[in-house]
Amino acid sequence: MEESLLESARKIHCIGIGGIGVSALAQMFLLGRKKVSGSDVVPSFITDELKKRGAKIFIGHRAKNLSGDTDVVIYTKAVKTDNPEFKKAKKLSIPLLSYSQALGVVSAKKYTVAVSGSHGKTTTTGMIAWGLIKTNKKPTVVVGSFLKGLKSNFIAGKGEHFVAEACEYQKSFLDLNPQIIVITNIDNDHLDYYKNIRNLERAFLEFARKLPKDGYLVCNLRDKRVKRIVSKVRARVIDFSKIPIRFPLKLVGQHNILNAQAAAAVLKILGTKDKNISNFLSSFSGTARRFEYKGRKNGVLVYDDYAHHPTEIKATLKAVKSTFKDKRLTVIFQPHLYSRTKLLFKDFLSSFSGADTIIFLPIYAAREKRDKSISSQKLFQALKHKNKFYFDSFGKALKFIKTDLKKGDVLLTMGAGDVYKIGGNFVNSK
Repeated sequence: MEESLLESARKIHCIGIGGIGVSALAQMFLLGRKKVSGSDVVPSFITDELKKRGAKIFIGHRAKNLSGDTDVVIYTKAVKTDNPEFKKAKKLSIPLLSYSQALGVVSAKKYTVAVSGSHGKTTTTGMIAWGLIKTNKKPTVVVGSFLKGLKSNFIAGKGEHFVAEACEYQKSFLDLNPQIIVITNIDNDHLDYYKNIRNLERAFLEFARKLPKDGYLVCNLRDKRVKRIVSKVRARVIDFSKIPIRFPLKLVGQHNILNAQAAAAVLKILGTKDKNISNFLSSFSGTARRFEYKGRKNGVLVYDDYAHHPTEIKATLKAVKSTFKDKRLTVIFQPHLYSRTKLLFKDFLSSFSGADTIIFLPIYAAREKRDKSISSQKLFQALKHKNKFYFDSFGKALKFIKTDLKKGDVLLTMGAGDVYKIGGNFVNSK
């Protein structure tokens, strides 16, 4: 049903077309010579690129954006049922597919490698994709960031392999049909939906059980939460923690060694020789917003990272400090979601010891309505750190770092929102 819908559709509308996942599908539809329209809250580099490629882009969600002759509507899970375009599609009986359902259609027709886990999904997906591209396997790839060197979050391949980032939010990954599943780790995230870690583990187990008997579950058996679910899976289990990485990576940090181990395991399953695996992974330069170098200003090195969970923050800061041992590190952190900040409040308080100076910005709400019971300011006040600051705007933070940062310092912006703009503004400032 869903497969025939997308194949026969001539006109597709995407609600949330600027999102990293939906935009990848939009690119695929455009390459398939389908008419694509879509809306998002704000314009971005992504919407600008889609417009150049022929998509009709609307800024703001309005019922009039959706024409009556639309064959199917794709929507991001962040879209609520009261969205005017969603409501109009329902009223006109236009078929609706979530992003993950549409991704599942692509998955059903390919040999699918689904990369899941609380942390490291994007980098691991990128590494696997890079290896398959280098072996001329011509994979189709959907990844949650832009691959450096390719400058895209979507690769249209003619080969049999489909490599996709599999998100656990609202059990979205259950719509995929994988032959190989990677679970990088399981950590206490998305608890606004799952309520507790056991429910999250059950969702990963349900996903792993989708594998056929001749499929592969690639995971780290040193992760106690992952280990709990492995005995209940019928597929072959590959422990990537046993794979040695004896070659240098361009990416820093122990967490990226783990990502490389997972990618190496998958590439080995798919027939890549060990020598080629080391060559490919050592040449991988990463993805956007994962400890990404943004430039230099007055002798200050500027980086940006997507880390927004306490575990990710700790791992990133540890890697940065080991790389820049003698440099003063200033971190600008923008918390992501009221629910995450509230649920992991205590964990956040122990995450920033690696920073010499920490600057907090207001919470990036994304899909959530304001929750007055939690704020970034409360996090700032509770944090025990000798050099901490809170600013209620990007402008104030930028003004501060212009005078505070000195030659030889490192500036790192962190968060899943739009905090990266500060680093760019600083680098380009007069």
